[in-house]
Amino acid sequence: MTADAAPRGWVYFGDNLPILQSLPAESVDLIYIDPPFNTGRVQARPRLRTIQAESGDRVGFGGRRYLTVKLGHQAYADIFDDYLAFLEPRLREAYRLLKPHGSLYFHIDYREVHYCKVLLDSIFGRECFLNEIIWAYDYGARTRRKWPPKHDNILFYAKDPRHYTFNYEAVERIPYMAPGLVGPQKAARGKFPTDTWWHTIVPTNGRERTGYPTQKPLGILRRILQASSNPGDLVLDFFAGSGTTGAACLELGRRFILIDNNPQALAVMRQRFAGLEGIVWVVPELPETP
Repeated sequence: MTADAAPRGWVYFGDNLPILQSLPAESVDLIYIDPPFNTGRVQARPRLRTIQAESGDRVGFGGRRYLTVKLGHQAYADIFDDYLAFLEPRLREAYRLLKPHGSLYFHIDYREVHYCKVLLDSIFGRECFLNEIIWAYDYGARTRRKWPPKHDNILFYAKDPRHYTFNYEAVERIPYMAPGLVGPQKAARGKFPTDTWWHTIVPTNGRERTGYPTQKPLGILRRILQASSNPGDLVLDFFAGSGTTGAACLELGRRFILIDNNPQALAVMRQRFAGLEGIVWVVPELPETP
């Protein structure tokens, strides 16, 4: 980065609470967070690659054999004795940091969403709750003991429900499920998404995949940024994980602050943003890429 280049983003390594407390009030336009879901287990994901080999352990298209090679393993413990006590001071800081027109998107799952909404209502006010977005997908194992859970919940709050950023026209349209019922002009334009978002998870062998457990798709973050921020705005994610929020900001011309205390997350972000100018790393000791 040259001396006169404005930073495009900041990446902090450490406990997010003291870092949040060090940031100035009303300095952030949008906050998206995807905190640990308190699933009670270790979130782990092996990093794999398949190569064609006569002695391979799996058979692919045309009878060709492929060998699975393990590149690495990434994991973190998703277990909290008192989840809400962990979240509350961080969410109060989030409220303090938002500008008057700012918004919060809080990404969680069905296990904790009801408790988290009550907590957020107490911090923001019930009148500031705008939507519960359902991100629906269809991938992974299916239980036979209940309806298989195949969605996440995203709670959308505005700091001021009478004055907040929401760019209706900037959001990318989606196809109509029955285009023949709406006419060719509407069908060609597509429709505005509702509060139910059908979107695949990050494909296992896709270019977007970083190998980080619980990585979220760029398409979800693009939609949030398009709707609730403007070019040049500052976006905060203090459970940054693989850095998807930062990647979406770089695509859409937003600035960002990412915070995480997992060395593996920082290593993934360093690899993801390698060679990009304008990224400021506020990291005592940046871990080596595994």
